[in-house]
Amino acid sequence: MCGRFSLQCSVDQLPLPLLDVLPADHRRHYSPRALVSPSEPVLALVRDEGVQRAALLLWGLLPSWVKDPTQGPRPINARSETVPQKTSFRGAWRHRRCLIPATAFFEKRHCFRPSHGGVFWLAGLWERWLGADGSEVDTCTVLTTSPNALVEPWHPRMPVLIPEGLEQAWLAPVHGAELQALEALFSPWSPADWIHEGPAPRPGRSDVVQGSLF
Repeated sequence: MCGRFSLQCSVDQLPLPLLDVLPADHRRHYSPRALVSPSEPVLALVRDEGVQRAALLLWGLLPSWVKDPTQGPRPINARSETVPQKTSFRGAWRHRRCLIPATAFFEKRHCFRPSHGGVFWLAGLWERWLGADGSEVDTCTVLTTSPNALVEPWHPRMPVLIPEGLEQAWLAPVHGAELQALEALFSPWSPADWIHEGPAPRPGRSDVVQGSLF
């Protein structure tokens, strides 16, 4: 699974597909985060009603068909192998894929990051829950896959990553064979140019969370 990640970069270092659609007020309030945890807002790139935009999504997917948002599980991860069939995920898989920028992810407090120190994309799905009173809640989950040689000693799952340059392909409204073709991205990615570091600080310490996204 992927239960924590970080986004420790300046606003100007965010990937261009996201930076190009980041509203001015979001730029002003953006701040790097050393540790992003479930139930917190995460910055994401989504395609919403045909328009690509930046979004803040609560981490923990709330399916649109749930009647009571306070009841039931809020999965932070979804197994990529089964999302095309699972009731909770298949609608989002077909229509609401998203990209979540990160600079590192954590498995059992072990840190994994690119050796070049740059930003990468976590593959996600998102949903919009609409309440009877007109309220809206946008939520997301991170896709996972089987681990590569770097992660396997520490955890049986790892996040699906979307390579730079495939952002449009991942977000595009595709169906049938084109949608199935995206499943090739679920394969474990190469550990080359990645670094494993020791356990991360535990959540709750004052030196862990350094600012907020917005």
